[in-house]
Amino acid sequence: MKILYHLTIPPPKISGSDAVVQDVTALRDRFGGKIVYLNPNARLPVRLPRIGFGFHQLRRLRHLEGQYRLHHIFNPDPFPFPVLRCLQRPIVYSLSGGVGQKRPNLRFFSSLAAITVSDEQSLARLAWWGLDNVHLARPGIDTARFSCTPLAMQPTIRLMAGSAPWSRAQFRSKGVDALLAAAKQCPQLHLVFLWRGVLAAEMTQRVKNMGVESQVEILNKRVDVNRVLAGVHAGIALADEPQIIRPYPHSLIESLAAGKPVIVSRSIAMSNYVEQNGCGQIVEQLDAPHILDAVSALRRSYPALCRAAARAGKQDFGIEQMLTCLGRIYERVQESAEKPPAHLPTAIR
Repeated sequence: MKILYHLTIPPPKISGSDAVVQDVTALRDRFGGKIVYLNPNARLPVRLPRIGFGFHQLRRLRHLEGQYRLHHIFNPDPFPFPVLRCLQRPIVYSLSGGVGQKRPNLRFFSSLAAITVSDEQSLARLAWWGLDNVHLARPGIDTARFSCTPLAMQPTIRLMAGSAPWSRAQFRSKGVDALLAAAKQCPQLHLVFLWRGVLAAEMTQRVKNMGVESQVEILNKRVDVNRVLAGVHAGIALADEPQIIRPYPHSLIESLAAGKPVIVSRSIAMSNYVEQNGCGQIVEQLDAPHILDAVSALRRSYPALCRAAARAGKQDFGIEQMLTCLGRIYERVQESAEKPPAHLPTAIR
């Protein structure tokens, strides 16, 4: 089984820094295939709207179709990329972000071989709109790469923040500005940001403007996340709407795998899992007071939260579960594509 994987983000500036690329790399290693970046903006002087993504290499895509059985595209929201209409092989479309309240193009998405989501809320919402080709595929990581390194609670509490912004607007929508404001109000709060080579100078300037340089560390390079987690008390990921972030952010899964509890926004689907399993705290609104409330609650219940985090991280987010689930989807799609049309006479079949 050979699969052509399509990504709508630019190639990462720092290798290994993007969670979607990590997922696709694991899939390619298991099932074979090739990665294609549909987004050409890293090489263009003027930004191309995403409605035009992929057309710059349409001839190449059509040639590659002869070598691959399936297409698998990853994109945060249900956007009907026109280039996909030009492809002949079956298409699996993975929504790497959560599904919001805006109804997608149902005609387009019902024509796809399969759609995958990673959270039950997105699955239910798409089903409510009438899509019956949607599958739940919870993400996973290689949990063996992470070890539990306890860190006693101290007057200073350290949080690791992933899911760095892709745009200036996301400094607000992904809670970076609110986190810096929280640090300004609470000198005992220290933050370690995992960055990915985008808007690093902007981030450095914002930290300086807030006057929290001594409380903030920006890791704008490839790092051993397990080692970073050994030096923090918890992971944190924030967003004001589900579409802009993965329902189960990799940085939070990695935190759980290392036995560190998490702090997550209510709008992120993983908040339901965290609440049910008692492995972290929820931020109800994206502002400094609510962040500090969650940090205080984390501090009060820290030993119990750590125990729950260690259990959850090891049992629910192994990469083998993700690969097995998507492998079954690939098999069903391929089997369906190979079946003769039902209306053909038996002799022709």
